[in-house]
Amino acid sequence: MQSMRASEFSTSSQSLLEQEQTESQPKITTKNPKKLAFLPLVFLIYFEVSGGPYGEESAVGAAGPLFAILGFLIFPFIWSIPEALVTAELATAYPGNGGFVIWAHQAFGPFWGSLMGSWKFLSGVINLASYPILCVDYLKLVIPIFSSGLPRFVAVFVSTLVLSFLNYSGLSIVGYTAVGLGIVSLCPFIIMSLVAIPKIDPSRWISLGQKGVKRDWTLFINTLFWNLNFWDNASTLAGEVEEPQKLYPKALFSAGILTCLGYVIPLLAATGAIPLDQEDWVDGYLASAGEMIAGKWLKFWIEIGAVLSIIGLFEAQLSSCAYQLLGMADLGILPMIFGARSKWFNTPCLGMLLEFASFLWLRVKFPALKRPFEVPMGLPGLVVMCLIPSGFLVYVLAVATKAVYLVSALMTLFGVAWYLFMNLSKSKMWFDFKMEEEKLDNEERA
Repeated sequence: MQSMRASEFSTSSQSLLEQEQTESQPKITTKNPKKLAFLPLVFLIYFEVSGGPYGEESAVGAAGPLFAILGFLIFPFIWSIPEALVTAELATAYPGNGGFVIWAHQAFGPFWGSLMGSWKFLSGVINLASYPILCVDYLKLVIPIFSSGLPRFVAVFVSTLVLSFLNYSGLSIVGYTAVGLGIVSLCPFIIMSLVAIPKIDPSRWISLGQKGVKRDWTLFINTLFWNLNFWDNASTLAGEVEEPQKLYPKALFSAGILTCLGYVIPLLAATGAIPLDQEDWVDGYLASAGEMIAGKWLKFWIEIGAVLSIIGLFEAQLSSCAYQLLGMADLGILPMIFGARSKWFNTPCLGMLLEFASFLWLRVKFPALKRPFEVPMGLPGLVVMCLIPSGFLVYVLAVATKAVYLVSALMTLFGVAWYLFMNLSKSKMWFDFKMEEEKLDNEERA
């Protein structure tokens, strides 16, 4: 009898523990009736990560065709897939706006959630500031008046306003705009690859580079890292997605296939169809390669495609930043004003290492948490999976310049100061914050 009671007590305790862990799973509700559908989500993830083969040229210039091709074939398996798997599991377990901020908050507490939010938001702002300038830099190739002076300033200013208003008009509009931009910007590379087929010499693919050209491994790794990173950015939009538990894994997989093919196929076409002049392989060289393969008209189309790709990058990054702030307001990290939505469009107005650590610790902390998509590995396998990309992160940090260290230190100091200021604001009631019981909707039960 005592053993039966002990067994019943053990079973009851386990069920209670599983129920409590399931209740810890947040379901952050949104008031947005227009949910993001599958195809727009795929292209938003695509633009968060890639936007097309623009920028991959430096890998050939740094290490030659063979290493560049191998890099874009192998690096997704040791970096992109682990990051995408982490994103898929956590975005479905915590399907609310804020993404990585929620993960760090749940794993390590509000300080680390706030610091993660500060790091990601500030790095996003730095990226956003560069996109309108890059857009005008490509436009000046077609319209030389934008090269300098007042016309250039006006072009940058107007493009920033127009692109920001497009984002303000609603995530659904931004998503379908991303679909159009992605298709049009990829079309010239599809044509280039088809035209290049009869001109391809496969022996050019195994070239280790020209003699006398020194390999730049730092540039090579940074190029791969930059072009295959940021799979987690779209996680901040999870609260706006239709059935995120089902759509996120499928969208990440589809965006991954699109991204990898978008890099590898044009690279094979260009390196195989034209003789190697390694020093010419810098950003923008694919447009020149298109001219050599098919004519000046294709170069013009690729340059226009680059402008459209930059627009897509801007829209995706701005959406991620905006909904990250909304998610931080939902968690009570930021004042409620940052969670305010437009009455017309319902849009918000106003460190990967930590992310991997959050992923692993949440597996330990909440082993029975409901995960609609779960990476099919035990904890030792997950540690190995995260260690490999973490090693690349450490390498990228080790070879960074002093300016990068300075900016990173300033961003961290700002993040800590911001967290302390927000805590002071709560205690002094300077701003309205969501209270602890309001932050997460835990009404669902297992």
